[in-house]
Amino acid sequence: MKKAAIFFAEGYEEIEALTVVDMCRRAGADIQMVSVTGSEYVTSSHQVCVRMDAGIEELGFDALDMLILPGGMPGTRNLEQVSALTDQLKRFAADGKYVCAICAAPSVLGHLGILKGKKACCYPGFEKDLTGAEVSYLACTVDGNVITARGMGCAIEFSKAIITALQDGDTAAKISDSVIYRISENDR
Repeated sequence: MKKAAIFFAEGYEEIEALTVVDMCRRAGADIQMVSVTGSEYVTSSHQVCVRMDAGIEELGFDALDMLILPGGMPGTRNLEQVSALTDQLKRFAADGKYVCAICAAPSVLGHLGILKGKKACCYPGFEKDLTGAEVSYLACTVDGNVITARGMGCAIEFSKAIITALQDGDTAAKISDSVIYRISENDR
């Protein structure tokens, strides 16, 4: 089974982070919530405090297949300051392993040179930080081993792409279909 880690810094966007964790765990995917702060608890940009599964200093990166960055401010900037994480992001990308980011966090991948020649999307206004990328305006963009999404409202699509990469498309569809987030006129 493929394994993923999602990284939490002070000021993360809770919907972008916890939707991924929730949907992956519903799908039976192995995902760890990892603190980059040195603390067992990390607080979001909206003052939601969550207990982590592990700290970055104890994480076995070699056992992982995917690294995930939630957005949020100042969470994105705080993630980018952690060399233990950015070094691994570069290594994973170079090795063809998955690197994923949503909202403002694709800017971290852009600054690291990971997006060169890739299609990627981000929260509006961060396009200039997607260095070398072909900017996409889709809710979620998958280009090889890079998965990006535009923001909080795209967290389900982002999660679906992550589950597809970790497991398969059928599992991703089953999980996302169980989450009612679109109401059609016929449903009223």
